[in-house]
Amino acid sequence: MDMIKTNFTVTEFVFLGLSSHPKMQFILFIMFLLFYLLTLAGNIIIITIIQIEPPLQTPMYFFLANLSFLDICYTSTNVTQMLFNMVGKKKTISFSRCATQMYFSLSFGMIECVLLGVMAYDRYVAICHPLHYTVIMNQITCVQLAAISWSSSFLSSLIINVLTLSLPYCGPNVLNHFFCEVPSVLRLACTDTSLTELVVFIFSIIIVFIPFLLIIVSYAQILLSVLRMQSASGRHKAQSTCASHLTVVTLFYGTAIFMYMRPQSKSTRAGGKIIAVFYTVITPMLNPLIYSLRNQDVKGVIKRAIARQRT
Repeated sequence: MDMIKTNFTVTEFVFLGLSSHPKMQFILFIMFLLFYLLTLAGNIIIITIIQIEPPLQTPMYFFLANLSFLDICYTSTNVTQMLFNMVGKKKTISFSRCATQMYFSLSFGMIECVLLGVMAYDRYVAICHPLHYTVIMNQITCVQLAAISWSSSFLSSLIINVLTLSLPYCGPNVLNHFFCEVPSVLRLACTDTSLTELVVFIFSIIIVFIPFLLIIVSYAQILLSVLRMQSASGRHKAQSTCASHLTVVTLFYGTAIFMYMRPQSKSTRAGGKIIAVFYTVITPMLNPLIYSLRNQDVKGVIKRAIARQRT
């Protein structure tokens, strides 16, 4: 880090945030605080239900618990700083804290991309190869897939952040964003960023686009298998378990690909902030609702738990 810091004259960054109007900032603070609390509550409930209910001790829900824990980490990394800036007079962040936030935010975003791809593969095996499901998706395999998702993303984020932080930053230091994100920080570099942008694009293909292709291929095979099913109940169960995952994939991947797989010169700063709100705030909040409302197993567990409380 000392070697990297020799390139800087900027010691802190100033956030413009989502709005500069005090009344609007207060409204946004209340709204995003509510979103954050809902995210924490929803994902903690999902993790707790999966841990205490034996019927949910399956590979699918193991990965869902990983996703819920990830969403708590992801939204906490970004939203807490935004909330602090909305109520604080000093809307700044030190360079070291910005670098830390940028690293973990990118890491968690990458993990979600890979994890969603793994979850699609799990659904493919469960529906297209049901007789071999327990053999293929055994406990060791599930742990290994989760570990690969986390470790590969942390390493990829480290490489991108080292390259980003190696650039000289000599001013201005105003970030037109609500948290430190690689595209917004790159705009403040005092040199040509073409090489770093190319590296970001390459890693976006590896970490974002390849899992997305895996999801497309997996669900194409799933669709063919569902169409061949003779049982109406079997088709309904397959559709209900896959519909929630596809909804999450659409919300997260649609915004992430739009943000990271386009040239920076063609991106608008205001539009980038709105897009970032979707994949850093809205999606982690909606995931528990989507998986609980669209998933028959989770709904059944919740109904039984409420019934036990009433008796």
